[in-house]
Amino acid sequence: MNASHISDPVEDVILRLTRERGPGKTICPTEAARALAAEGEDFRRHLPKVRAAAIRLMQQKRLMITRKGKPLDTPEFKGVYRLGMPDEAP
Repeated sequence: MNASHISDPVEDVILRLTRERGPGKTICPTEAARALAAEGEDFRRHLPKVRAAAIRLMQQKRLMITRKGKPLDTPEFKGVYRLGMPDEAP
């Protein structure tokens, strides 16, 4: 099985939430982290996994990461960011 066909639950949650939010809209990474957390679990422990998955998806052009409303094109960024569908989703 090719690694590109292995489903990543973190990526799946991010893609599902951004599709549900719709084109031109974004989600906060904490929304994905909360969706991954078990009941009573601190969602913040999932934030590093959400960021890593978001960067992978951005590099595959399957996700857009924005900061201050502007799309990012580099995995090197700091601060608050949002996740959305790319302008032309594959």
